[in-house]
Amino acid sequence: MSVALKNKLSRLMSPIALAVLMAVVLGLWLLLGEKRSAQDEAPPFEAQLEERLHQVETRWSQAQPLAREQVLQGQLQPWQQVQVMAQVSGRVEKLSRQQGDQVSAGDVLLELSDEGRSMQLAQARADYRLRQTELQSTRKLRASNYATETEIVRLEGELARAAAELKSAELAVQYNQPVAPFDGVVDRRYVDVGELVQSGAELMSLVNVKRLKATAQIPQQDASRVAVGQQVKVQVTGGRELEGLVRFVSLAADPATRSFYVEIEADNPELWRVAGGSATLRIQLPPVLAHQFSPALLRLGPDGQLGVHAVDENGRVINHPVRVVAITNDGATVEGLPEKLQVITQGAGFVKPGQQVEAKVVQTSDATALTPQPGMGAAE
Repeated sequence: MSVALKNKLSRLMSPIALAVLMAVVLGLWLLLGEKRSAQDEAPPFEAQLEERLHQVETRWSQAQPLAREQVLQGQLQPWQQVQVMAQVSGRVEKLSRQQGDQVSAGDVLLELSDEGRSMQLAQARADYRLRQTELQSTRKLRASNYATETEIVRLEGELARAAAELKSAELAVQYNQPVAPFDGVVDRRYVDVGELVQSGAELMSLVNVKRLKATAQIPQQDASRVAVGQQVKVQVTGGRELEGLVRFVSLAADPATRSFYVEIEADNPELWRVAGGSATLRIQLPPVLAHQFSPALLRLGPDGQLGVHAVDENGRVINHPVRVVAITNDGATVEGLPEKLQVITQGAGFVKPGQQVEAKVVQTSDATALTPQPGMGAAE
């Protein structure tokens, strides 16, 4: 080994150089040990808790009974209405009832000239009696074998023909005096005394408005809410109101409108002149349990359905789908929620369903009655 190389090694092994080298080695050892400790050991529990739990504000919401109603626009019609037509020809000889008169079923409305129909009736009666007598005599002869069975059959046919002619003659005479088919009011009169009318001509219009029939169309999304027997408030012109019941709901929707026909019966004891006009129908639906809170708490889920975030008994976020009944100045009224739940009022936008949170109750709702609301889809 040369002298120069020995001198160089002596300088490298000096105390200062050794100290520096050991310091570098110690630093590397500490660094590697700290990194290994971080990989093998979990961070402190407090750090995990701070990272995992979000603080949210909540309040308890208690469902309250909510009276609902389905609001529809409908048309009012008389419960019964008929055009009294002439069934025979003749001249009007007498008007037994005038416009506006109350009539009972069977009351004579007017009288037409006989035009020989009474004489035809008398002839038909005589012919019928003759055929009866002939048949009876021939049957006695047949019992003694003085008449054939063919003769019996022929006379039975003649008697049947005479009976039919008699009935036709009786009806023709009855048609001389048209009668009211039901209790009601003469709403219109179309003929005068002395006027000649033909069979099929309109004589009078008869209506029964002691009861009214209201008809409307229910949107298909609300058809399941309405059933026969439900009470209805019928609002007519002038702010007046009638009481009614649902009498019929169609089973098939109108293909053109996708709506269902509904028929309502309403009493009209004061005979208000409202038949033929429009009306607002408020069908009383079964009450439901509903919650009321700010519309800002409603959230649109990934599936496009409205919901509300709440906290369950385990402190986890859960999203409840809801159906909005109404939105008023008092807030949003919704159904489809549990009877009581802890609604998130602050921080719902920073948490997701299933996430553990730290809930702080800031308000408890009081049990107050909800204002009756119309059903979804109601036509105001």
